[in-house]
Amino acid sequence: MFNLTLSGISYFILENYVYVGTLRYFYFMITMFLYIVIVIVNVFLIAVICMNRSLHEPMYLFLCSLFVNELYGSTGLFPFLLVQILSDVHTVSAPLCFLQIFSLYSYANIEFCNLAIMSYDRYLAICYPLQYSTRLPSNKVCIFIVVIWLYSFVRCIINLSLHFRLTFCGNVINSLVCTNYLVVKLACSDTVVNNIYGLFGVVLSILVPLLPILYSYMKILRVCFSGSKQTRQRAVSTCTPHLTSLLNFSFGCCFEIVQSRFDMTSVPRVLRIILSLYFLIIQPLSNPIMFGLQMSKIRKTCKQVLCYKMLTFRRYPMLT
Repeated sequence: MFNLTLSGISYFILENYVYVGTLRYFYFMITMFLYIVIVIVNVFLIAVICMNRSLHEPMYLFLCSLFVNELYGSTGLFPFLLVQILSDVHTVSAPLCFLQIFSLYSYANIEFCNLAIMSYDRYLAICYPLQYSTRLPSNKVCIFIVVIWLYSFVRCIINLSLHFRLTFCGNVINSLVCTNYLVVKLACSDTVVNNIYGLFGVVLSILVPLLPILYSYMKILRVCFSGSKQTRQRAVSTCTPHLTSLLNFSFGCCFEIVQSRFDMTSVPRVLRIILSLYFLIIQPLSNPIMFGLQMSKIRKTCKQVLCYKMLTFRRYPMLT
């Protein structure tokens, strides 16, 4: 089907999995529990935002896009991990490997771009509170979200299309999942185009979202220093979850880039494994918790929904 099969490579071996005996069932249960929690909290918050008209504001629409992306990225990782944990042979077919590269890299790109647009939203809310709704109407928010997703998908499709021309001389990947850089390293044909586009893609993925983030927070800091104490408190309360999420995601991505490109054998293997999956596990788990707890409107709506469900259960237990 792909050039991979023609070159004699139809599957890849994931080298970082180690034999753990019956402990595999323990790891399976932990991974399954994390996946279930991620799905439940993200789906719950998506439903709360979609069903409550008072939350149909720019910030919450961007949050909804963020939570959908957490589900998308988690689905690209956790089912695969669960299968590999229980398997004795840690292999992945070439098409599935490329599909995982597409899902994980598009997830990372969407995440960073979404956080960048959210920083611009916070800038407008703090610096232009009276003009907020006119400067960022709902149709403009929808256009931003569509552009973010399409831009990320197109970038990843171009990247993968460059792989189909490669000839592979090896099939052992030193990772728990398929990663773009490690797969390209296995090629014995000319990879100049792939390397140039890969470097250009990394710079583009960092630079494009970073510019609105830096611009927005420079403006926010300027308003905070020249504004009242109330303005500073409002800026801190609205920006804290966003900054925490941004720093958390950036740390995880930086470690993954460093680990895939440099020799990290001096770092304990368990720590390397945990940190390599950090942004794919902690981000989908922490984002809904942070934003759900910090944002009063979401917190209040969640309490109302849960209280309504509890009252309904008590009054009409047979209906639930």
